Amino acid sequence: MRSPDRGVRRLAAGGYWRRKMVGLRFRCGIGGLFKVPATQQRRSRAYSVSQDFAEVLRKPKRQLTKLVFPLQELERQLAPDTRPSLHLKLFEPSLEDIARADDLFTATDRHRIEYLSSAVRLEHAPDLLRPEVCFIGRSNVGKSSLIKALFSLAPEVEVRVSKTPGHTKKMNFFKVGKYFTMVDMPGYGYRAPEDFVDMVETYLKERRNLMRTFLLVDSAVGIQKTDNIAIEMCEEFALPYVIVLTKIDKSSKGRLLKQVLQIQKFVDSQTQGCFPQLFAL
Repeated sequence: MRSPDRGVRRLAAGGYWRRKMVGLRFRCGIGGLFKVPATQQRRSRAYSVSQDFAEVLRKPKRQLTKLVFPLQELERQLAPDTRPSLHLKLFEPSLEDIARADDLFTATDRHRIEYLSSAVRLEHAPDLLRPEVCFIGRSNVGKSSLIKALFSLAPEVEVRVSKTPGHTKKMNFFKVGKYFTMVDMPGYGYRAPEDFVDMVETYLKERRNLMRTFLLVDSAVGIQKTDNIAIEMCEEFALPYVIVLTKIDKSSKGRLLKQVLQIQKFVDSQTQGCFPQLFAL
């Protein structure tokens, strides 16, 4: 009979490695928007990897595949003749892509990664010329957790994460070297700030250096009415955006597959500015 303690340890270890891989895989989604500095490109060609990624690469092949490509199992459940009509598109970076993207998120003396400031109004936001990406979504969908995972290679950057919905009340700006800025937006829906609409809508509409918006959707419930409002804003303002399906480890395979297909169909038929490939974490 399996020891309960052993089972708990295995579950904890699985959660630990999944959190590590969330940051590793998603860094590719942002890193692809920007040029990697030449000195860092030379290191990437030698396939240098972070310590976390090096540990992942030592995993058995089956476990490695499950960590790096968590949705491949879902694709296998689709009958081959149905795939073309479903237009299933998933963002699955290669191991080399992940290694290269790590460079942009590795802090050095010349490549500083740090918290900049917070703002409740666009006029209070830092006036920066560098490109910007932002994260929006319902309260407790996992925005701050994702940003914390992205900055795992810069542990001196403090990203506050809370289990209480509505924890983030301001727009929080983080500098990634000289290349771009990341913005953690307050969550909408439950316990959203009273001035949420003025804050976020104004930012999305008027922030000239905003290059990409990452819209996080909970895999357990899919796109909700409040998500549709955010999508409508992105479409109205002609913003390029990406739908990111979060907490995929909390959903059964059947439910997750259903959500992936429904969202993919929604993206194909009802959006103009949405990136065609679905991100899943």
